[in-house]
Amino acid sequence: MDSDRHPHRMTGDDDPADVLALIRAAFAGMEGRIDPPSSMHLLTPDAIALQNETGEVWLIGRPPLACVFLTAKPDALYVGKLATASSARRQGLGRRLMALAEMRAQALGLPALELQTRIELTENHETFRALGFVQVGATSHPGFDRPTSLTFRRAV
Repeated sequence: MDSDRHPHRMTGDDDPADVLALIRAAFAGMEGRIDPPSSMHLLTPDAIALQNETGEVWLIGRPPLACVFLTAKPDALYVGKLATASSARRQGLGRRLMALAEMRAQALGLPALELQTRIELTENHETFRALGFVQVGATSHPGFDRPTSLTFRRAV
């Protein structure tokens, strides 16, 4: 495929506001389905730029068609904010970013990938299971007495 379809680390040529717009559009379907609301509402362009400094932000396309945030933890590489534009779904971009996450975990000497997805988003659970992830826990957002997110891991 053309170079616009290969992941690249966010640089000064990439506008964090474009990344934010992609995430907001891709996650819009969660509105009214998940409780509490998505943390994407707390994201700002500055927070995305900071994520790229303290962790990693990887993109496909300019402006971005897909993105993922990667954050090294002591025992895993955390995969967050995996998003694909509706116009680019079913083209393998998410899988390409997950393959990149696996390569980054290996390069960082981390034995696993970890991610969280909301309880209500059962289609996400199925997708991640199909990619070899196993549910290893459940967590509750502050103020909730029930699990609100599931934690998944996959060895790399």
